[in-house]
Amino acid sequence: VQLQASGGGLVQPGNSLVLRCAVSGRRMNAMGWFRQAPGKEREFVAAMTMSGGGPYYGNSVNGRFTISTDKNFFYLQMIGLKPEDTAVYYCAATTEYNSVYLYDQKYYPYWGQGTQVTVSS
Repeated sequence: VQLQASGGGLVQPGNSLVLRCAVSGRRMNAMGWFRQAPGKEREFVAAMTMSGGGPYYGNSVNGRFTISTDKNFFYLQMIGLKPEDTAVYYCAATTEYNSVYLYDQKYYPYWGQGTQVTVSS
């Protein structure tokens, strides 16, 4: 399984951005987005299962971010971006179905390379 994240960049606070993750190889059961800010641990952002479970969001992004999928791609639409959203964003894939595991990065064996999102004026 290979994942390729793209779409990051520099945006001003309040603006929007869409990240995309291209997925190839074996079909996975669930996809997720995580992020890691400098000096901080990697944080769960959003996830969804390919069978329609979810979506599931981290508390800090709920209501502002939306995860979706279209064939071999999945997306993270981000609106109302804040400086604290600045981080490297990673897409990840797993064979897990249980939503309890989707919040935990250790249950994702496949990862993309990350894309930088910087929110600054």
